[in-house]
Amino acid sequence: MTSPAAAVKATTVPSTFLRRVLVLDAIITGGNGLLYLFAAGPIAELLGMRSTPLPAIGAFLTAYGIAVAVAAKPARPAAWTTRLVIGTNIGWALISVAGAASGWLETNSIGTAWTAAQGFVVAGFAALQWIGLKRS
Repeated sequence: MTSPAAAVKATTVPSTFLRRVLVLDAIITGGNGLLYLFAAGPIAELLGMRSTPLPAIGAFLTAYGIAVAVAAKPARPAAWTTRLVIGTNIGWALISVAGAASGWLETNSIGTAWTAAQGFVVAGFAALQWIGLKRS
């Protein structure tokens, strides 16, 4: 039988794994967003695409990275915010992979590979966040 003290300790221990995955997501996403915001021209040239959507994508990713960092701040991240992050990441991953596969973004081969890789990385974050949520 578990003592009441052990039960309290088990529910108040920070979810370190989940927080680390959320923080890593926030750093990578926010950094990517800042690059898109401030280096749209060179990145568009490298990826073989129009630079027009990159600042808007960068603004979204920067804001989203900040939101994910805020979600990671509590010692035990809220389940609803974590689920929202997971759902957003799944959506982003699906759009990225679909965009790369369909040619919708009209990128060169580097851009197509980058878009697909980004989708897979974001899907990996979603999977790790789901694991972290289930452990917490």
